[in-house]
Amino acid sequence: MTQKKRNILMITPYIPRLNQSGGQRHSFFTLKYLSKTNNITLICYSRNDEGLSDLKQYCQKVILIKRGPTWSLKNILMAGFSWYPFLLVNYINADLKSAIETEINTNKYDVVHCDCLYPILNIPEVKIPTILVDVTIEYAIYEHFVRSLSGWKKLVAPLLWIDVLKLKYWETRFWKQTHTVMMFSQEDREFVIKATGRQDIHVFEDGVDPEHFELPLKTPRSSYPSILSGASNMKWMQNRESAEIILRDYWPKIKKKYPTAKFYIVGRNSVDFFGHLNSEDIIVTEADSVGPHDLQYYYEHCWLLLAPMGSGGGTRNKFLEGMTFRIPVITNPEGGMGNIKITNYQDAIVCDKKEILKNVYKLFEDKKYRQQMGESARKLIKSDYSFETSVEKLNHIYETITKK
Repeated sequence: MTQKKRNILMITPYIPRLNQSGGQRHSFFTLKYLSKTNNITLICYSRNDEGLSDLKQYCQKVILIKRGPTWSLKNILMAGFSWYPFLLVNYINADLKSAIETEINTNKYDVVHCDCLYPILNIPEVKIPTILVDVTIEYAIYEHFVRSLSGWKKLVAPLLWIDVLKLKYWETRFWKQTHTVMMFSQEDREFVIKATGRQDIHVFEDGVDPEHFELPLKTPRSSYPSILSGASNMKWMQNRESAEIILRDYWPKIKKKYPTAKFYIVGRNSVDFFGHLNSEDIIVTEADSVGPHDLQYYYEHCWLLLAPMGSGGGTRNKFLEGMTFRIPVITNPEGGMGNIKITNYQDAIVCDKKEILKNVYKLFEDKKYRQQMGESARKLIKSDYSFETSVEKLNHIYETITKK
């Protein structure tokens, strides 16, 4: 007997897209594999419709609500004179709220799936089980940002602290109110359990599309030492900070020791933030959505992926994907590996910042070690981190909460 498909209403603060890194890519593969056992209606919030047509093969209905500018007078005033933080104000929208309410009131759904915290204020209180998939602990990211301010920027820190406290209030509140919460690492799960007292917090083990393992090679490794920072969305402050740490603390020394080395800053909005650095030695580019130089190209082209981070949380999609394409990863404990259970110095390297250069040099100089780490990383990801497996666990959670 064929099991009846559940009806899922999924809400995302963007259009899930295959050719983007981070959350959009994760949401795309979630939809792809959820659609095999669920009927999905997707409501997404975006400034344009790029990538929308790709989703129709996985969704029975796709509703796009157009998003306005971030820095509007309305948003600034609302953040300044309401209980809502600026991050969430950007996603409060009457049309989005109306579309969600209309779907809930006119169609029968088994689960409301909110993919990311941002749009959750638009979801009305409902008896339908609601899942919040919180990619990371948002307020902790902004708290780290405010603590790191220096110079004249410290003058605005008191105002930013108010916004951080508001974000903390709302994020913690929704951790408590939704039927269940899914985090992207065991560390984040334990944090939320401690903050809420709830034990029914789950880990959504991120993964890669199994089809990636069947892709033909696009390019050989470069003939010169090459470092990749990315592939990331540079609007996300953690990713910008990572590239800035490399440029400030490591790249000058690496370039002095290896004059032919090149540094690739690749990903969405990279040119907006780092385009002024583009040169023969520092390549700043967005991965082509079509053509030869997509994310796979850079993962295969570069010798290693370097990602020192200022703060932790979540799962690093770029680590999973990079390891799939045999690129050794070096990060620090703050960057961590999310929920990727590596054997350190075999599958990847997690070390203190002061040890990073030593490990970069070792990987540069020992080709056999570099290749062995790449192969070991690929083997680990292929064995344990498939999106198909992750979504099976998500389906089990759907089944559990819909039976309550």
